[in-house]
Amino acid sequence: MSEPLLRVLTQMRSHLLDPDSLVRAVASGRQKGSQPRWRRVELRYVDLKAGRHLQITSYDQTQAHTANYPVGPDGVSDAARAAVDEVIDEPFGNWHVETTTQSHQVRVTKKLEALLHTTDRETPVAVERGHDRDKQRLLAEDDPLFRALGLTDAQGRLKPSRQAKYRQVEEFLRLLDSSISDALAKGQLRRPTAEDPLRVVDLGCGNAYLTFAAQRFLTSVRDLPVVVTGVDVKEQSREHNTAVARELGVDAEFVVGSIGGVQLDRAPDVVLALHACDTATDEALARAVEWGAQLVLAAPCCHHDIAAQLRRAPTPAPYAQLTRHGILRERLADTLTDGIRATLMRLQGYRVDVVQFVESQHTPRNTLLRAVRTGSPVKGGSLRTEYDDLVRTWAVRPRLAVLLDELPAEQTSEDAPAPA
Repeated sequence: MSEPLLRVLTQMRSHLLDPDSLVRAVASGRQKGSQPRWRRVELRYVDLKAGRHLQITSYDQTQAHTANYPVGPDGVSDAARAAVDEVIDEPFGNWHVETTTQSHQVRVTKKLEALLHTTDRETPVAVERGHDRDKQRLLAEDDPLFRALGLTDAQGRLKPSRQAKYRQVEEFLRLLDSSISDALAKGQLRRPTAEDPLRVVDLGCGNAYLTFAAQRFLTSVRDLPVVVTGVDVKEQSREHNTAVARELGVDAEFVVGSIGGVQLDRAPDVVLALHACDTATDEALARAVEWGAQLVLAAPCCHHDIAAQLRRAPTPAPYAQLTRHGILRERLADTLTDGIRATLMRLQGYRVDVVQFVESQHTPRNTLLRAVRTGSPVKGGSLRTEYDDLVRTWAVRPRLAVLLDELPAEQTSEDAPAPA
């Protein structure tokens, strides 16, 4: 049941100003008709040489801005209170506030009222107040997980050669965290219980860096009951990952199978597909639709399929200059492929965001499609017309469209060109 927004935000403010019980708070999203100054704001208390401080980290589109406000023996300072009030005044659409004993999810409705869901923790959690900015991570560098995966040495120090992989894991977890928080707050993802945990599948998991990281973060940090399954075509991957899970004492299952053919006992709630090569991403998205997954996070790798079709077909007017040079044609293929994928997922009833999930210096494959199931498939209308026109104009036959049976009528005939 909705409540007055001011009353709920005042309640959250009391948690934000409690240095003894606040674990972490995150504000994100936006209210209807408004746009906050920041994309996301995180609040926590840290212990510095000068004493305890409230740390507020504000994220714009490119970087993080951190400010620390002192906490005295009589409580937080006036500067800290003013900073908290400034954040609360921003028109954020979602709040996730964790304390040592509870977890609070707040969603602001279109009527600018608040939906509040509070969960009591079975056991109180400890608060980590370390401040080292470079090591302020969702999962600490010295977590046994990273040693088992070969990212850190025996002393828990990050290996220089594995920094890019660690950065990918960290940024993926931030996106997973915000995506799950938002979907839970909006009722787009069912709230899991011990009897019916959240089911997460990682398609094409490989050495399962992200599978293990997701399991560790969701269970240890978010305190959510989850069942994680990794899928890969290689028996070697299953054996390796099962051994790592056994070493870590992690409850994760790994199975051998193709993305398009694997059979699971229960349909997953969350589907992950990170750096699945070329049309493997299309297969992962199609399986997610088939399962009715509520949340999908897919980071495409290469885009050979559409690129090959663009090389074979004449470029439609007046776009010849976009494909005249090979490097531009390849970049166009990347954009066209992911634009078509996003549109097809929208046609299947998903809300889709295309975001950068890690900086380009860490990996050139840094685009992520985030899809949340919000409704039924779209049968007609302007979106379908625009999609059909796009596919016809470029004379492409997207693999995801084939898998979802979403080709324009003229491409469904036996004479239509086969996918590359």
